[in-house]
Amino acid sequence: MRVVLTDIPDVVVIEPDIHADGRGFFLETYHADRYREYGIAGPFVQDNHSRSVAGTLRGLHLQIRRPQGKLIRVIEGEIFDVAVDVRRGSPTFGRWVGAILTAENFKQMYVPPGFAHGFAVVSPIAQVEYKCTDLYDPASEIGVAWNDPALGIAWPIAQPILSMRDSRHPTLAEQTDKLPQL
Repeated sequence: MRVVLTDIPDVVVIEPDIHADGRGFFLETYHADRYREYGIAGPFVQDNHSRSVAGTLRGLHLQIRRPQGKLIRVIEGEIFDVAVDVRRGSPTFGRWVGAILTAENFKQMYVPPGFAHGFAVVSPIAQVEYKCTDLYDPASEIGVAWNDPALGIAWPIAQPILSMRDSRHPTLAEQTDKLPQL
């Protein structure tokens, strides 16, 4: 396995070892000891699976009282996955990183607690699975506007398909007092 550092040190992209032959392939999608060596300690307590059509944008989401670290991978299609540092006091506060995750490249992205997360679907269909370090707590969830001009995220979709909730998230500056402290 290879771990690729991003411009935000806490967010990493994992490139697993793929063992392929004429029968197909095999890979480890998670190995606690190996991932722990790279700062992905877990424990992971919940797995989620979403299926979305082309042009869908999900996010940017985070939980305040029960922050979740997320280990994201794609099992069908392609997404542009984004992590935004929203930890007040962080030297990378308000910065984002993105990675292309596909079923074919097998890459994963780890988004630590204290980051907003979202993704855009750039293939006809995408199925995304992700492990979480804490349970979903809807009362603790907030969101950041996907198109917040202060963030300047270079989404590959100009007119995304959004949920009603995701279309109404405030900007990062409008909710600074709610954000986690580093």
